[in-house]
Amino acid sequence: MIYTLFDKFNSVREINRNYNKKKALIITFIIFILGIILGIASKSIDNLELNNSIWWHNIVAHLDLGNILSSMGIWLLFALIISVYSKTPFRAALNVFVFFIGMNVSYHLWTVIFSGFNPGNYMKIWYTLTILSPFLAFICWYAKGNHVISIVISSLILSVMMPICFSMGHWYIYYKSLIDTIIYLMTIFVLYKNIKCSLVSVICSFFLSFITCVYIIF
Repeated sequence: MIYTLFDKFNSVREINRNYNKKKALIITFIIFILGIILGIASKSIDNLELNNSIWWHNIVAHLDLGNILSSMGIWLLFALIISVYSKTPFRAALNVFVFFIGMNVSYHLWTVIFSGFNPGNYMKIWYTLTILSPFLAFICWYAKGNHVISIVISSLILSVMMPICFSMGHWYIYYKSLIDTIIYLMTIFVLYKNIKCSLVSVICSFFLSFITCVYIIF
């Protein structure tokens, strides 16, 4: 019954209802566990005092994992990947929600237990994002469709990622870091449908980002 309500959106991206429900639930559970692991890994690396004499510390330093996992962009990219590659928009909402629940709760508990403090105010931002994530994931799922609405959604996603991955202000844009640039390029890759649609999305997002920076943020 609930699917019938959204049949009108099939022209944007068709819902494939013929998928293995049991396999989908297993994937959801794996995504939840992945969120837990990444939440713990993020805080553990954040607390890690790097020692050049320890081989795996050198790998962490070389890959700059601390900065990667502390970037807002990487978590939004994870959520986008989970969303667009889910079987349906409903599963996208569920999968992204359990991912953020696993990541935030594990990060929060690990901080309280092993770091000795409660980052309550900081976590309010992430818990708010977690509450909003099912709705946002539902919409993002349609970005992978072949419709003008998909281009609009892709443009909005990229317009959010651009100021996160680059330094922007009154009609200027600066390179921030290699990691952030890769995250932005990966976002374009994940949303890619064809050259024309992707180019339109990138150009539109470029102007949307500047409008946001000039007339909303400042």
